[in-house]
Amino acid sequence: MSALAAAVRPAVRALTGPVGSLRGVRTEAPNAVLTFDDGPDPVGTEQVLGALAERKATATFFVLVDRAERYRTLLAEVAAEGHEIALHGIDHRRLTSMPMSEVRNRTAEGKARLEDLTGTPVRWFRPPYGSQTPATWLAVRRCRLEPVVWGPTAWDWTDRPVAEMAALAMRTMKRGSVLLAHDGFAVDPDVVSDLPEPSFDRGELARAVIDGLTERGLSGVSLGEALRHGRPDRWAWFRR
Repeated sequence: MSALAAAVRPAVRALTGPVGSLRGVRTEAPNAVLTFDDGPDPVGTEQVLGALAERKATATFFVLVDRAERYRTLLAEVAAEGHEIALHGIDHRRLTSMPMSEVRNRTAEGKARLEDLTGTPVRWFRPPYGSQTPATWLAVRRCRLEPVVWGPTAWDWTDRPVAEMAALAMRTMKRGSVLLAHDGFAVDPDVVSDLPEPSFDRGELARAVIDGLTERGLSGVSLGEALRHGRPDRWAWFRR
């Protein structure tokens, strides 16, 4: 990063913060945030839960409500093991393709249904594909949800060797980073996709990432846990 970019960056954050999405945590604690999308899934979620338990880590799970209602026992297991449950949508439809009234109605409905399942308030929302415009961002905020995006990612919606995905995840990982990973696989049901579902062990990837964090003196925690020792770092994030 150039000296000019480094000097300008705080001013950009200050200006965009009010319309920003949470992308990291400003913290002095040795924590990085683990997040998993697209579950619950009978195979992937169980694999990830096993890895988190073994490594004594916590995470935030951004769930799809249709799947959460189908796998209620698994959703309850996620909560019982001390992890945080957040909203990813009713399904994996891209919000930027919808009228704003539909975005708001679907988001409010998804929040209500998920809170009915968990019996606890839902605080966070991650738009499918990370796709949002200023209008969809505002619709989500009006549902009393905070949009959450990410920094590093494991690129685990593709079928690559686990070591390669773990290296990609760790490439920019640092204190306060929010990692995007997945415990399931989902696509927009309205769009034809030939992307095959990955077959690797998601628990193996979670272990590799957590071990990488340990090597850097960091712990993997949920977003809520990280914010107990820090504050949100928000950036304007708008993309189709």
